Amino acid sequence: MTATDPALTALSQGWCALSLLHGRIEAHIERALQTGHDLSVREYSLLDVLSRQHDGEGGHLQMKQVADAVVLSQSATTRLVTRLEDRGLLQRYLCPTDRRGIYTNVSEAGLKLLEEARPTNQAALREALDAAAENPELAPLVRAVEELRVPA
Repeated sequence: MTATDPALTALSQGWCALSLLHGRIEAHIERALQTGHDLSVREYSLLDVLSRQHDGEGGHLQMKQVADAVVLSQSATTRLVTRLEDRGLLQRYLCPTDRRGIYTNVSEAGLKLLEEARPTNQAALREALDAAAENPELAPLVRAVEELRVPA
């Protein structure tokens, strides 16, 4: 393929459209969460991911798994965990079976804030998707997002 190859051009245009959609959605949700709950999108995502942990087999996530889930580096995730811990929204403790392991759980205050912020997140997502659907370049991507079903 060459730089002027139509398939490459279409691929690049598709990637640009997807990136644009993501950026618009994230920025809209960020403003709504910051305004209503003093949370960033990353903070909300981290609380959401950690709130889904459980005590059973494989129920607690290692920091690398958490970093992958919130799409951050491990060092950025650790800084984010520390910020939320300083706000009383998370708690860290040693793994009972491996003293080298550290678990992170959402505190009661964190769970309360997450539940308060969840409707804001959902409403902002809907608003951002509706606005993007009016753009002919983004409308097919919006439909694909709306039809996407992720296995549980």
